[in-house]
Amino acid sequence: MGGSQDARRAPRRSSGLDRPRLERAGFEASLGQPAPPMASALEDPVLIRPLRGHGAAVTGVAFSASAAELATSSLDRSLMIWKLKKQCRAYKFVGHMDAVTSVNFSPEGQLLASASQDHTVRLWIPCIHGESSVLKGHTASVRSVSFSHDGHLLVSASNDKSVKIWSVQRRRLLFSLFQHTHWVRCAKFSPDGRLIASCSEDKSVKIWDTINKTCIDSFIDYGGFPNFVDFNPSGTCIASAGSNHTVKLWDIRMNKLLQHYKVHRAEVNCVSFHPSGNYLITASTDGTLKILDLSEGRLIYTLHGHKGPVLSVAFSKGGEKFASGGADGQVLLWKTNFDSFDYKEVLKHHIRRIQTDDPPHLLDIYPRSPHLHDEKLQSVEVNPTFDVADTQTVDPPVVEISSSPSFGTLDDVSNEDLQYPSASVLATSSKRKSENESESVMHNVDKKIGISPSLGNALENIVEQLDVLTLTISILEQRLTLTEDKLKECLENQQKILPQGRQEE
Repeated sequence: MGGSQDARRAPRRSSGLDRPRLERAGFEASLGQPAPPMASALEDPVLIRPLRGHGAAVTGVAFSASAAELATSSLDRSLMIWKLKKQCRAYKFVGHMDAVTSVNFSPEGQLLASASQDHTVRLWIPCIHGESSVLKGHTASVRSVSFSHDGHLLVSASNDKSVKIWSVQRRRLLFSLFQHTHWVRCAKFSPDGRLIASCSEDKSVKIWDTINKTCIDSFIDYGGFPNFVDFNPSGTCIASAGSNHTVKLWDIRMNKLLQHYKVHRAEVNCVSFHPSGNYLITASTDGTLKILDLSEGRLIYTLHGHKGPVLSVAFSKGGEKFASGGADGQVLLWKTNFDSFDYKEVLKHHIRRIQTDDPPHLLDIYPRSPHLHDEKLQSVEVNPTFDVADTQTVDPPVVEISSSPSFGTLDDVSNEDLQYPSASVLATSSKRKSENESESVMHNVDKKIGISPSLGNALENIVEQLDVLTLTISILEQRLTLTEDKLKECLENQQKILPQGRQEE
């Protein structure tokens, strides 16, 4: 799958999956050289297994803090949680009315956030009862959602040109950020939560101060628009994935481009930093994943496996695994391996399979001047050849769970099922109840307080009015943005017309 048709099948592993085929571009078997020993592949990324269950493209992947669960989102309007045990189980959560575009676990794994083209963000308690709460405020498709590293805040990016920050505990909108002039594709918190990076089809990446709620810096990519952006683990750099086939690393302290890679043949859809900060994995429409060694400034691995574009990728918190999601509806779970070895030793093992160029002139861990890394660099190719009939890898059973407006417990869930704290353990985040599919968690009232029906109805009416006001404000903000765009366009046209009039005079 994803590799050449004449790929040689390696010896069968005990796990039932074929060992990935490793090759160097230009390597010819006719040279008569013996194949590298199997032990030399121990430091290469290895496909653990494919995960099949979505009925459409997989738009997002995210590991829980323990890496025991993997959450995925899809254009099939659902999100899934995969229990990554030997006997893999899958749970499909249904509640969004349109495609789900992004998914993210809270740092402690007690909540799951999802974004959708139905203009909403949902907060889920990932249990068998499917409890969720709807956050409304966006007036167009929501493209991305992400928790802050302390789990207190949530940031969302939308086609309404806004970035919105939400309180997780209170389940309400805190403030919006408006400066992008086109659809906002992604927004992420910095590790310390003080900054937000967002990217838009206006070809800019903006850095926001969450305290002052202002844009403090902006990086412009004239070659194309960025599809995805994220901070490195130390919070000093950001990486952007470009529609112009490039990956760029920017230093937000010096406000300059550090590294510029052009290793893909099509647009780059997603990137993920290894927790060490030394590696970056990229996912592209060209159907491949690429692993970059940032300290060496080189491409070290190209991974195949998806049939068609790869839309999402993410490392686990410890970096020992990573997962990718594709337009083929598959999720591929990989074992990292290479991060446990010294890279120079890895090159020695691959001497017959890989030929590398000289490293770029590095003055620091990153080059101080932009350095272009193109696809001429040779890298190790990993082509996992797997097929259900050959590998006997049975797809995990899928349990479909519909969204529930109330929060329940897990008393009836076996040890093999989803194991998360019950609602009573989650206190303020999970004892709240909302009516009508949790239209807004501001509706949620603790059932144990014993509020009278009349007071409850009054509170619900007040919250409904607040919802209407929130939507009204969002619409007004959108109209104000459109007015500003038109005014800017008029001023630009006026500046063009005035010189022409003077010349005619």
